[in-house]
Amino acid sequence: MRTFMLFVIGLTFGAAGGFVVAAANGITFDGHDHAQIGAHAGMDHAAMGHGDMDHSAVHDQAFEVAADIAPELEVMVMKDPMAGYNLNVMVKDFIFSPTSASLAHVPGEGHAHVYVNGVKLSRLYGEWMHLDALPKGTVEIEVSLNTNDHRPLAVNGVPIEAKTTITVE
Repeated sequence: MRTFMLFVIGLTFGAAGGFVVAAANGITFDGHDHAQIGAHAGMDHAAMGHGDMDHSAVHDQAFEVAADIAPELEVMVMKDPMAGYNLNVMVKDFIFSPTSASLAHVPGEGHAHVYVNGVKLSRLYGEWMHLDALPKGTVEIEVSLNTNDHRPLAVNGVPIEAKTTITVE
């Protein structure tokens, strides 16, 4: 019985000590939201009962916005004094909403998708982004506005997007 009690005491203090050390070093034990689209990236959807569901199909269905209330979008790319380039995304009648990403659509808010030479680089939740390691030569930077649930915004079937081309030496 004494051995068992020492084991329990050691286990209790060991676990508590581990949590204290982790907390002191800024480590958190956060879970993840199973409702998040990317939470199970790379998993076998067929084994989870999702069959052949194509999540990207949802992202391809544009969300139509009336022209008189549609957000406006402009982009500007400038060379960073240290390295790479800085992308400035200027919007009107649109709010970047990182806390609502992958949640239900709310009119007038969402995020942007940034593409380099037609390949998606990242989501964007604000006006500025540093672009490093761009390929040499002519590079097309494209930004599209998207709903919280990742549908591209469009007016009369035309996506709300802006493009610019730079030359990387």
